[in-house]
Amino acid sequence: MSQNMKSPQNPEPYWRDSVELPSYPSLDKSIKTDVGIVGGGITGITAAYLLAREGVKVTLIDASKILNGTTGHTTAKITAQHGLIYNELIEHFGSKKASLYYKGASEAKKLISDIVTKHKIDCNLKEEDAYIFTNDDSYISQLENEKKAYDQLEIPSELVKNMPLDIPMKSALLMKRQAQFHPLKYLKALLKDSVDNGLEIYENTNAADIEYNKHPSIILKDGNRITCRYVIQASHYPFYDGQGFYPTRMYADRSYVVAGKSNKDYPGGMYINAENPTRSIRIAENDLWLIGGESHKTGQGKSTMDHYNALQEFAGEHFGISEFVNRWSAQDLITLDKVPYIGPLTKAQQSVFVATGFRKWGMTNGTLAAKMITDMILQEDTLYKELYTPSRFQVDPALRQFTGINADVAKHMAKGKMDRRDDNLGGLSPDDATVTRINGQRTGIYKDKEENLYALDTTCTHMKCEVEWNSGDRTWDCPCHGSRFSYTGEVIEGPAKKPLPKVEIE
Repeated sequence: MSQNMKSPQNPEPYWRDSVELPSYPSLDKSIKTDVGIVGGGITGITAAYLLAREGVKVTLIDASKILNGTTGHTTAKITAQHGLIYNELIEHFGSKKASLYYKGASEAKKLISDIVTKHKIDCNLKEEDAYIFTNDDSYISQLENEKKAYDQLEIPSELVKNMPLDIPMKSALLMKRQAQFHPLKYLKALLKDSVDNGLEIYENTNAADIEYNKHPSIILKDGNRITCRYVIQASHYPFYDGQGFYPTRMYADRSYVVAGKSNKDYPGGMYINAENPTRSIRIAENDLWLIGGESHKTGQGKSTMDHYNALQEFAGEHFGISEFVNRWSAQDLITLDKVPYIGPLTKAQQSVFVATGFRKWGMTNGTLAAKMITDMILQEDTLYKELYTPSRFQVDPALRQFTGINADVAKHMAKGKMDRRDDNLGGLSPDDATVTRINGQRTGIYKDKEENLYALDTTCTHMKCEVEWNSGDRTWDCPCHGSRFSYTGEVIEGPAKKPLPKVEIE
């Protein structure tokens, strides 16, 4: 990275830095409610808002602080343009279901706009055109095929050779009248309205399991329980699998964002390229440019700090940005067929709902999930139930993806177990980590800036893969199923539920 570039020391999203959120107590007793929601992101909060306005008694819990997960780390594009997806959907699902996918995303966009208008929410909601562009000759035909899919589905669009943004490109597919906003300002307003309508919220409250009797109960880590008529798992990764085998049917993917200011005027629009590495560009309030991309499977690949550096180099080269005020990363889950799992957890557990696998498009997919699940709880019809049902299993491409995902898991599990590193701790620099062996046990050691050492057993507590160091976020990440742990061992993201055990250093 250029020596003239200034990068933030700590990963913190602009959204959380720019808004003050309320805090809520933890739950220290057993309670009863109509609907228990686990997860305080866009899906959980939107579902709570919709249900509370219908007079349903709702309780929402979060293992950490609300809006500190994927929603708080988004690029916040509200769009039905989800990369090169519609031609693929037509091939694998048919035009009717592909049309439903577009209709659902568009309905979610309209719902957000209607809520903003209804409550007069100041969340910087702005209509923008969305572009998928390429500077790679091999992707031009893919954009042309995607345009044909748009035409077949009657999606308003244009295939263009020029964009408002001054960046090298050879072709671009334009989807008109999409939108962007400040997600936390929006959801903060939904929280206030929901609490006014009876919503109870508890932070730092860990859900450990679900027990099924006459009604489902959320079993908390401390042994207390929330007895419900319905449970909504809006926790990103389902904390309760219920033999739905979700770890075998999706994988975790990380991506990165840097935020800085340019002397150039932003020309409007939202942009993402078709090829790899991904480059996503939009503007936020205060003329802050958000440059995202560099996706990879969690816990795999090069040093994560290199991804931030690559985005900063790109921003400096094309937009003259040399000082960055925020950097952050996000984790997304991708299903076998790229369509989210939304609905009853399994065919046998119709009172427990799941919403996961949003594939980096959580603003529309998460909002649609909240609306769908609300409709199911209120026993109203939903057009999208069959398309998004978690019980589906398309033969193509799901079977190939299933095989590939689980072969990758097996490879990384074996690789981790065969790791024989025994690094010298004497050469470990402050704010760095290494993997060594203590009494034959694979151990991860992080040295903080004050030179305190934190030693952990590196075996993931989910399914015993070996975690790897994430230098960009100072976490230990699992390359098998995407669990993430702080350098002190606490679970940051599931499916793991238990922390990494501490190791004594003599």
